[in-house]
Amino acid sequence: MPKKKLSAILAVILLASTAALAQQPAAGSVPVIAGLPPAARAAAASIDPEKIREHVRFLSLDLLEGRGPGTRGGELAAQYIATQFALAGLQPAGDHGTWFQPVPLFAVHTEEDKTRFSFVPAQGVAVPLAYGSQIVSKDETGQTTADIDAPIVFLGYGIDAPEYGWNDYAGVDLKGKIALVIVSEPPSDDVKFFKGKALTYYGRWTYKYEEAARRGAVGVLIIHRTDLASYGWDVVRNSQAIEKSYLVDDPTATLRAAAWIQHDVAQTLFNMAGLGDLDAAIDRAGKRGFRPVELNVRLQGHVESRVRRYVSPNVVGRVPGVSHSGDAVLYTAHYDHLGIDADAKGDNIYNGAADNGTGCGILLELARAYAQSRQRPPHDVYFSSVTAEEQGLLGSQYLGMHPPIPARQFSLDLNYDMLLPVGVPLSANLNGAERLSFWPTVQRVAKAFQLQLLPDPTPAAGHYYRSDHFSLARVGIPAFSIDEGELFAGHDEAWGRAQFQDYVDNHYHQPSDEFQASWDFEGNAKLARFGFVLGWLASEQASPVEWQADDEFEKPRKASEAQ
Repeated sequence: MPKKKLSAILAVILLASTAALAQQPAAGSVPVIAGLPPAARAAAASIDPEKIREHVRFLSLDLLEGRGPGTRGGELAAQYIATQFALAGLQPAGDHGTWFQPVPLFAVHTEEDKTRFSFVPAQGVAVPLAYGSQIVSKDETGQTTADIDAPIVFLGYGIDAPEYGWNDYAGVDLKGKIALVIVSEPPSDDVKFFKGKALTYYGRWTYKYEEAARRGAVGVLIIHRTDLASYGWDVVRNSQAIEKSYLVDDPTATLRAAAWIQHDVAQTLFNMAGLGDLDAAIDRAGKRGFRPVELNVRLQGHVESRVRRYVSPNVVGRVPGVSHSGDAVLYTAHYDHLGIDADAKGDNIYNGAADNGTGCGILLELARAYAQSRQRPPHDVYFSSVTAEEQGLLGSQYLGMHPPIPARQFSLDLNYDMLLPVGVPLSANLNGAERLSFWPTVQRVAKAFQLQLLPDPTPAAGHYYRSDHFSLARVGIPAFSIDEGELFAGHDEAWGRAQFQDYVDNHYHQPSDEFQASWDFEGNAKLARFGFVLGWLASEQASPVEWQADDEFEKPRKASEAQ
């Protein structure tokens, strides 16, 4: 970009930053809470809904072109956030003393008209597969072409979970082969076995790719069945039809064919292999005693991909605490969105005002409140606005792999993602907070803030694994997101439910997710104050926050502490 044009744009950013900070803080309502110093309470109370409003307004302007990672608009968003951190008084905590942590990425778009797959039996005629309607796939390696000819192994759910005494890979050498696996995880009503009806990470398709890659597989075929996936084939098809990004040198993304197949296609494969009814096999695979089987059918394929390499930064700042010895707190929110759809007619800018302009506005106000507090926090507090969340939590994954301090020195991560500014919430969703030793404090603070804590309404959907806090949890950092529930002051739950349904139906991941002057940001401010208090108390307590015993993330936490 020409230097004069960039300078003009940065001047606009500086003017917007100065205007947002020039307003006097509005006094918010923060209850008296045991263990919270008066100065910290005052800092939390200074969190201003109008400042959040102005951050959201600016970040969702057409000027920022939908904040696509690796684009001019994404870079402008990162520069704006870094400028806000600097003006608020934070210290840079990115690479080499800067505000930025560059994240190396590459994007893959499968050339559907040039990509072919077929099932080839040991004897008989090959069965070609129609790309899109029967199979979809991505090459995770970043190469433009791939030729595949490998035997297929049916591995049931494709899970190795020693804490549940479960290993679908027992006795199998998967090197150079294709793993055929079922979506989701073994059904259970026992909370001590794959957490009953709640989905664990073992049931997520990302885990199945990663585990098979760790074992040397060249590809994975996930069998889609709508009732097990909780979404139809169209969701799979549409998600694979677009460009998908990966981290450069990600050791868990090495598959030449990260693929899904339709249920009926899998039945055809079972017929060719003489394995009988697929649904009966799925039932058997969910019970103890299942054994993997190598099919007498191979997957052959030719994959062609368009590959685009780019860099997009995480923005990282720090507020120094009294002690730098660990027990640091981290706040996160992604700033990226979907950019511009060059092929769309009419409004083609995905402004992402709610998703996730709101989370960024909250993060920036939290950073300002901490940095300008009359009393320093007990330990360091970090703030990171991460990139490429919409590409698969990639910015936060990179942050987890390359944290500014060792992961074991973080006591807690609190994440904010897409909080609709429609009023003052009287309930909150804190899915995953119950996993932590910090849970009693969370309950106590929520009660003081008059926030009813709601259970996960759809535990089988695995929402805990779909936001940036998960990237920190998987490296052992206790983490969860702060989200509003459906009950708002002055309304019943039906009203709140209708607001969310309207957003999902008409604005989620659409160009119409634009800033509305009528939005009420007091609710965003309330949840920011709530998160401020939680972070301060986590920093204040004598021992760091830990996972509950036998939680799936306790193992990486212990591994990080042993380093």
